[in-house]
Amino acid sequence: MAEPDTPVQHRPLTALGPSTIGWLSVFIAAPFAVWLLSARPEPESPFVVLAVLGAFAVAESANLHVEFRRQSVSISASELAFVIALVEVGPFWATVMRALAVAGVCLVQRFSLAKVIANTAVAVVEVAVAVAVLSVSPVGAVTAPATWVSYLAAVTLATFVGGGLIRLAIIATQGYPGRALWTSLLVTTFTVTPMAVLVGLAVLLLLHTTVWSLLIMAPLLAGLVMLYRRFAAVSREGQDLEKVYDFARQVEQIGPDEDGPRLLVEAIRELLNAERVALWLPPYLDEGPQLVVASDDGDVWYDGPGDPDDLLRRRATDGTADGPLLVSTSRATEAEVAALARRGVQDLLAAPVITAAGEPGYLEVCDRRSDIVTFAEGDRAALDSMLTHVNAAIRQQQLLAQIRYDADHDRLTGLPNRQRLAADIDVLLAEDPVAGRAGLVFAVLDNYTEVTDTLGHAASDELLLVTAGLLREHAPPAALVARMEGAQFAVLLPGVSLAATERAARRLREATSTRVLVAGLELEVTLTIGVAAAPVHGTDAGTLMQRADVALLAASDSGGVASYHPVLDQQSLRRLQLGTEIEQAMADGQISVVFQPIIDARTSDIVSVETLVRWAHPRYGAVSPDDFIHLAEQIGRIGALTDHVLDLALARCRRWLDQDIALSVAVNLSAHCLAEPDLVERVRRALRRHGVPGELLTLELTEGSVVDDSVRNSTVLADLHALGLRLSMDDFGTGYSSLSQLRQLPIDEVKIDKSFVLSMSTSQGESFIARSIIELAHNLGLRVVAEGVEDELTRNALADMGCDKLQGFLISRPLPDDKLESWLLARTGVRSAVPGTPHRRLFVRA
Repeated sequence: MAEPDTPVQHRPLTALGPSTIGWLSVFIAAPFAVWLLSARPEPESPFVVLAVLGAFAVAESANLHVEFRRQSVSISASELAFVIALVEVGPFWATVMRALAVAGVCLVQRFSLAKVIANTAVAVVEVAVAVAVLSVSPVGAVTAPATWVSYLAAVTLATFVGGGLIRLAIIATQGYPGRALWTSLLVTTFTVTPMAVLVGLAVLLLLHTTVWSLLIMAPLLAGLVMLYRRFAAVSREGQDLEKVYDFARQVEQIGPDEDGPRLLVEAIRELLNAERVALWLPPYLDEGPQLVVASDDGDVWYDGPGDPDDLLRRRATDGTADGPLLVSTSRATEAEVAALARRGVQDLLAAPVITAAGEPGYLEVCDRRSDIVTFAEGDRAALDSMLTHVNAAIRQQQLLAQIRYDADHDRLTGLPNRQRLAADIDVLLAEDPVAGRAGLVFAVLDNYTEVTDTLGHAASDELLLVTAGLLREHAPPAALVARMEGAQFAVLLPGVSLAATERAARRLREATSTRVLVAGLELEVTLTIGVAAAPVHGTDAGTLMQRADVALLAASDSGGVASYHPVLDQQSLRRLQLGTEIEQAMADGQISVVFQPIIDARTSDIVSVETLVRWAHPRYGAVSPDDFIHLAEQIGRIGALTDHVLDLALARCRRWLDQDIALSVAVNLSAHCLAEPDLVERVRRALRRHGVPGELLTLELTEGSVVDDSVRNSTVLADLHALGLRLSMDDFGTGYSSLSQLRQLPIDEVKIDKSFVLSMSTSQGESFIARSIIELAHNLGLRVVAEGVEDELTRNALADMGCDKLQGFLISRPLPDDKLESWLLARTGVRSAVPGTPHRRLFVRA
C-alpha cells in the first residue's frame, strides 16, 4: 500500500486532483473486480477466511514508511498474507479479504476518501495480476518447487504493477520528482516482496505438514515482526542522518549575497517534508524583527511564531527545554492544543535559534505533508542536529550583514556614512533622471575642534552623539541623516525643491542651536550649513555633494546658511589656493600687520596700539582678514598665524622700548587658540625672545570664547594672566555674556563694540547702553575701551561717561609700520616717565 502526498517542483501543466485519481482507479479496477468476483467461491471455513482477513489487516498495518525527498511510500509485508490467501482461500476470497483489509486500515489511519478508494482499487488490481500470472503458470501442490516459482513470480509482478500505479498517481497529481520514486519501487519489489513470499510459502509448508507447527511459527513470526520493525527504525535513522548531511551541504552552498534565512527555511521544509516552516529573528542593526515563512500555500505570515507571548515560542526559547520541543494534538495539554489550533496544525517541532543580536530567534516546523508519517523522536533529533548548522548559518549571515553595515555606517553615531549617502542619492535620482528632486544639506559643528583640543576625544565624541540625536529629532520624517567625517553631517531630503531645502536648512539650524551638557559642562551646539539641490545643482551624487561642500565653505561668511551658486566655485578654488599659501605668505612677508593707536580718554596719552593682520596677495590683491583668518581656523593654521602676528607686534614694541618709549601692543586671539594646549608656553617664549615685559602685551579675546564653558573651566586664562599681560574682552555687548560672568574670569578690560559707539550721536538707546556698560564695568574694577570713535561729539560723550580708552578713525586709521612712525612724529609728543617707571610716554597733541 502506498500514498501520493506532496507537491513538487516539476508540477505537471494539468495536474489531476485526488478525487479524479480515485474515480479513475475505480474505472481501472472495476473490470478486474468483476472478473475475480465472477468466479464461483469455493466453500471455506469461516475460521480460515477470518484468519486471512486478520493476516491482511496485520500485514497492512505493519508498514515501513520510506520518504524520498518530497514523496513517502509505505512498504508492508502484506505479500506474506497475500500468498497465503491465494493458496488457502482462492481468488474470490483473496480479493474480498484484501480489499476489506486495505480499506479498513486506510480508514483507521484517517486517509481521505479518494485515497481509500485508490488504495483499495490498487489492491484489487494486484490480486487480478497475480491470479492472471498463476493461470498461465504451472501450479501444483504447495510442496512442489515449480509452484513456489509460480507464486513468487505472480506476487512479485502484482506488487510491481500496484507500486507502478501508485507512482503514476503521484506523477499525475504532483509532477515527476525524479528517479528516486522508481528506485523505491525496484527496491521494494525485488527485496521485501520476495522475502515476504518465501516466508509465506514456508509457513504454508509447515502448516501442511502439521498444524502443531503453529507453535514454532508463532515465535518465529513474532521475531520477524520485531526484526522488521527494527529494520524500519534503522532505515528511519539512516534517512534522518542523510537529511542532516544534505542540510549541511545545502547550508554550505548559501552564498553571502543570498537570502540566507529564506534558503534555510526552504531547506528545513524540504528535508523534514513539512507543510510549513517559520523562522523568527529579532531586530538586528538597522533591521526590525523578521519572520520568514515557507509553506505549500505561499503564505508569508501566520499567527503564532511572531508573538513573544505565544506559549510554544515562549517554552522553546526560555532556556528550560532540552532540545527542540515536539508537540502533537494527540499528546498535548489543553493550552498546547489551543496553541496548535491557533496555527491550524496537528504536529509541531519548535526550537530556539542563536543569533548575534543576543535575543534568541525561534524556529518552528509544522505538520508533515504525509497522511501516514508524523513527526517523531527521530525528527526531533534530526532538527536538533540541524540547529547547529542553522545557528552557524544565521551568525554567518549576521556577521556579513554587520560587515556590510559597518562599511556604509559611521561606527560612532550609527548614521549612514558618505559612501552610503552617495549610493542613496544615486538611487533616488535614478528613479526619475529628468524630474527627480532632492535637497542635500551639509552641516558642520562649529566648536568641534575646540572641544577636542580642550576636553579630549571622549568629550567631542559625546558632542557628536548629541548633535546626531538633535539632527534625527528635528529633520523631516522622510529625511536621511548621515555623518560624513569629522564634525560634518548631511541630511538628504527626498522630493524637495531648492527653496524648500533652504527653508528646511534654516529650521534645522534654529532647532539644533542649543546648549547641551557634555562631559559635565554646558556647551553650545551651532551648525554651519551648506545647501544644494537636484536637479538644479546636479543630477548625480558626486556633483551634488561637491556643490554642497562648496556652499558649506561659503556659509561661514553668510549668516551660517548658504546655497550653492556657480560663483562660489571660483571662491572655493580661491580659498583652496589661499589655504595652501598661508605658510609661504608669512615667510615671504605677504602677511603683515598694521597698528591702530588707542588713547587715554582723559589725558590723550597713547596707551596702546592694536595689531591687525593684513594679507597683500600677489594675485588676489588685499585679502580680507575675515576670509583668511577663518580659513586658517578651518585648516588648523590659526596657531601659526597668531604666532606670526604676535612676533611682529612684540618686535615693534621692542623697538619702542629701545627708544625708551613704553607703548603696549594688543593682539587678537582666536577662540581656537584658547583650545591649544601649548598656547601659554608659546606666548611666554615670544615675550622672552623679544625681551618685552608682560605688562606691555594685551591679548584681546572674543566674548564667545571667554564665556564658553570649556574655557571658563580651564586654567588657560589664569595662566596667561600670570605672565603679567592683560586680557581684554573684544566686541563686548554682541554676545550672550553678562558683566557678572566676568567676575569669575581674570579679565582686565572690556571693549564696547563699535556698533554701539557709531550710533551714540544719533541714538539715545545706544548711548544708554554704552553708559551702562561703562558704569557696570567700573563697578567690577574693569577698564573700558570704546572702539569706533569717529567724531568729537562721540569722543566728548564717552569722556563724560568715564570711558577709559578710545579707539577709532578720529584718532587714527590702522597704519603700517612706516606710516605709524610718520604719524607719531607728526601728531604726538613725548611725556617724561612717570615717577617709578623707566620709560617715557607718547601723547596726541591737540
